[in-house]
Amino acid sequence: MSILSLSDWLQTPLGRHLMAWEQASFDHAVSDIFGYHAVQIGLPEIDLLRANRMPFRLRSGRLGEVGVINRAEALPFASASLDLVVLPHVLEFSPFPHQVLREVERVLVPEGSVIVSSFNPYSLWGLRRLLARQGRAFPWRGQYLSPLRVRDWMTLLGMENEAIMFGCYVPAVRSQRWLERWLRIEAVGARWWPVCGAAYLMHGVKRTHGMRLITPNWRDQRASARRAAPVTQRPASRSGRGEA
Repeated sequence: MSILSLSDWLQTPLGRHLMAWEQASFDHAVSDIFGYHAVQIGLPEIDLLRANRMPFRLRSGRLGEVGVINRAEALPFASASLDLVVLPHVLEFSPFPHQVLREVERVLVPEGSVIVSSFNPYSLWGLRRLLARQGRAFPWRGQYLSPLRVRDWMTLLGMENEAIMFGCYVPAVRSQRWLERWLRIEAVGARWWPVCGAAYLMHGVKRTHGMRLITPNWRDQRASARRAAPVTQRPASRSGRGEA
């Protein structure tokens, strides 16, 4: 499966609705992440790093107008060299999603960030995917990964979940006319069933455990010194019984 076929679907009314929400969500998520190097992997025709202020930002992918051509499962970046990586719908269309996250963890600096966008299987769009026929087209042919699974993978790789956002509660309609009729459900869904949005953004941070400084236990040492000190005898009193 190739994520490149997803680009055509994003030009449909439903696809444009999804990307409007994701663009705003990415803008909000990346605006306060600082560093020097940021990379967007996949969907190079959409600039999801535009709100970030790092001096070096580039988009990479397998084809298209990209700064670096690469496969997400084997990134051509040095270990601990990137401050931010964004993955727009890469995991659910990769045959090795866990390997993708493993590579991201490798190239991130300590305390570096990864932001993943993905389709939510527990949503109206997830239900639409289950009802699709064999050989279904994009985006229903992807392997939708639940937020809990992605969070568990991040945790196993030493990345901590900082935040998660859900969006797009409209049914998977095809026409612009029906999409506009259902737009009022967006506010209702965000309030009453927020975790059932069709898409989600997850922000993970690569944590590193620092060394623990072990200091001497001076109290125990002082107690040991007192126990080991020699006992001195007091001089005999002149008024004692030994006097003549």
